[in-house]
Amino acid sequence: MLYLLGNVLLGAMKQTNPTAAARRHDAVPPAPGSPVLVTGATGRIGRAVVDQLTDAGVPVRALVRRSESAATLPTGVDVITGDLTVPESLDAALRAVSTVFLVWTAPPQTAAAVIDRLAAHAQRVVYLSAPHRTPHPFFQQPNPMAALHAEIEQLIAASGLESTIIRPGMFASNALFWWAASIRSDGVVRWPYGAAETAPVDDRDVTAVVARTLYEDGHAGGDYVLTGPESLSQAEQVSIIGDVLGRPITFEELPPDEFRRQTPESSRSAADMLLAAWNATMGQPAYVTSTVSDQLGRPPGTFRQWATDHAAAFTEVGGSVTA
Repeated sequence: MLYLLGNVLLGAMKQTNPTAAARRHDAVPPAPGSPVLVTGATGRIGRAVVDQLTDAGVPVRALVRRSESAATLPTGVDVITGDLTVPESLDAALRAVSTVFLVWTAPPQTAAAVIDRLAAHAQRVVYLSAPHRTPHPFFQQPNPMAALHAEIEQLIAASGLESTIIRPGMFASNALFWWAASIRSDGVVRWPYGAAETAPVDDRDVTAVVARTLYEDGHAGGDYVLTGPESLSQAEQVSIIGDVLGRPITFEELPPDEFRRQTPESSRSAADMLLAAWNATMGQPAYVTSTVSDQLGRPPGTFRQWATDHAAAFTEVGGSVTA
């Protein structure tokens, strides 16, 4: 139900990311022939990053937990089995690697040992984090995932690794995971805080920025908050989906307590986090950065364009998000 919850928060005034505007040019790109290690390589973000890198001609090594996952990866990708919960299992994947894309998909207990392993082999890490440092109430609510991200960032900083931190806000694809089933069934989305505004970022923009930071120089010390280009209420997002589908979609305000009651127990803490964030941002526009444009040299994708490109996923059972 709740997708990429550690990265789900984004929201007030438009700003230019100061780090992006004054990028340092001292990072070293991967050595010729040296593969980039992608963790979480079969996940939604990691898998798309693998495609971006291979399209750019960059050698890729993919870390997977199960060897059968290799079948989903492009031909030519070097697939190594390993697990973030078993730090010593990473040694083979890190051999001859200078740059790592780290997506943390494990409990926090092994984080320190994993970062030590990375520092022993690699020079640079690009870490998929969250905008927990952003001074907007949407991001400042109590959030266990944000605390974990902050801890891992501190470990990276202390390790001596060159680093780039990627902080996506609310993913546009959350709309699919949250609302598609209701839109397909009866065309009514029952959801809390319809007036809460976010700036949904297209997943494809996130993966494009990640890939650039992995194979370009100039990103050492980069701290990039990624958002979409516009502040939209949740009700407006639903309306845009209806426009794209050519039929009205009704948004019905769901009381927060009812939303919490309908959430499975295993996701209850995540639901509480989201409810607190949406409540805190009521009456404020979403936090919008120019970082995607700064890094890619083109405007970020709009939510309407994302919805248009994924319209089939809102009408077909089993429809999926494409990167």
